[in-house]
Amino acid sequence: MNFYRDVCPGEVYSFFIVFFLMQEHIDILSMQKQQKFSENEKMSDLINENHSLLLVISRFGLSLGFGDQTVKQVCEANGIDCKTFLAVVNFLSEGNFEVDHSYGDISIISVIDYLKNAHSYFLDFKLPLIRNKLIEAVSAQDQNIPYKSIFLQFFDEYESEVRKHMDYENKVVFRYVQKMLKGESDSRYSIAVFQDRHNEIDSKLIELKNILIKYYPAKGSNYLLTEVLFDILSCEMDIATHNQVEDYLFIPAVEELERKNKK
Repeated sequence: MNFYRDVCPGEVYSFFIVFFLMQEHIDILSMQKQQKFSENEKMSDLINENHSLLLVISRFGLSLGFGDQTVKQVCEANGIDCKTFLAVVNFLSEGNFEVDHSYGDISIISVIDYLKNAHSYFLDFKLPLIRNKLIEAVSAQDQNIPYKSIFLQFFDEYESEVRKHMDYENKVVFRYVQKMLKGESDSRYSIAVFQDRHNEIDSKLIELKNILIKYYPAKGSNYLLTEVLFDILSCEMDIATHNQVEDYLFIPAVEELERKNKK
C-alpha cells in the first residue's frame, strides 16, 4: 500500500509529490553550488572537469602548460583579474545566468579583452575554417553544382551578419565603455542602445543547418559533411554562450558603471 496515495486525500498526496520534487531540485542546486570553481583549484582541473572551458581560457589570453598552478597563480602571472575570470568560468559552467560577484567587482577591461578575443576567434579562425570545410564537403559529392552555391550563399550571408554585429561592438560599444573608464562621458550613447539592438544573429546559420540535415542528397559515408554539420552546431552554441556573457555579465557591469558616473 502506498500510504500517501491510499490514506491521504488527493490534494495532500499532490502536495507531497510537489514537495519531494522541489526538495530533489533544491538538492541538485545545492550540489551545483558546491561545484563552483575557486581560485585555489588547479587550472588543469577546470579543463578536465569541463572541456568547453578551453575556449574561455584561450580568450583570456592564457596559454596551456599550467603545470600544477592554481587559478589564482595563473591569473596573477598573466595579469588577468582573477575575480572576473572566475565569474565568466562559473557563469558558463553552471548555465543558470547567475554571476558570482557583484558587477562592481568585475573588471570591465578584462571582459572587453575576453569579448574581443572571442570576436577574433569567430571572424578570423572558426567561420573561415567552417567555410573551407563546407566547400570541401560539397565538392566531394557528385550532385554538388546547385547545392554548393546555395550553401555558400547562406553561409556568407550569416558570416556577414556576424561580422557586422561584432564590428559594431568593437568600434562603437567597447570604445564607449573605454572612454567612460577614463572619465569621459558621452550623452549621445548608452549601453541601453546596444542592448536594444543586441538581437539574434543566427537565423541564416539555422537555415543552412536545416537544409543540410533535411534536404542535401549526400552519397557515401558523408564524413566530411557530418564534420561540417558538427562544426556548425558547435559554433552556434558557442556564439549563443558568447551572447549570454554580453547580456548577463557585460551589459549589467556597464550599467553599474554608468550609474556611478552619473553620481
